Amino acid sequence: MTSSVPAPPLFLPGLLCDASVWLPQARAFADRGPVVVDGYGTADSLEAMARIALDQAPPAFSLVGHSMGARVALELLRIAPERVERLALLDTGVHPPGPGEADKRHALLALGREQGVDRLIEAWLPPMVGPQLREDEAFMEPLRAMVRKAGVETYARQIRALLGRPDYRPMLAGIRCPTLVGVGRQDEWSPVPQHEEIAALIPGAQLVIFEECGHMAPVEAPGQVNAALADWLRR
Repeated sequence: MTSSVPAPPLFLPGLLCDASVWLPQARAFADRGPVVVDGYGTADSLEAMARIALDQAPPAFSLVGHSMGARVALELLRIAPERVERLALLDTGVHPPGPGEADKRHALLALGREQGVDRLIEAWLPPMVGPQLREDEAFMEPLRAMVRKAGVETYARQIRALLGRPDYRPMLAGIRCPTLVGVGRQDEWSPVPQHEEIAALIPGAQLVIFEECGHMAPVEAPGQVNAALADWLRR
């Protein structure tokens, strides 16, 4: 469904993230009545996360998901397609778990449980941002605080959800709403070619690459992300 006046944006955060990761977008689109989901509580499946988000959503919305939140967005689209006016998928993937993924995620979980959340942060967070920002304390500390607040057991629940995810590729050809696919040029976790594949599978999707940006695009490149979202909301 589309209309001349875009439906309010519904922002879904990713793994270990909360509403703070969308603060630049909430401010930029404040006049559109955005709804920002502040995490997923104790949910340990993508469907449960999607239903938590849906309970907070307006009757119709422009759906924006980042990282794990984009997978939640696809699950929400599966559950309630009639309420989704537009779809934006940022720094994400649509494939099922690959070889070795479970071992890597469980190794990080074990590290966090054995040595504490700060050790988990030290291992997990830096590769999530572009190299030019990893030593920028003013940028990194709020992200560390966000992950610290989420904690190790939230990570455990959310990786359980991610490791139980389906292959979303078969549903992409059926998406008919205006769709934005965005990715940081320096995203090492979900690289550009992965998003080229996603955009190619969704009819009419627009691919936008955010320059000098890693996986945390909403806070790393807020100006570029906001510009892409503004264009998408006009489509």
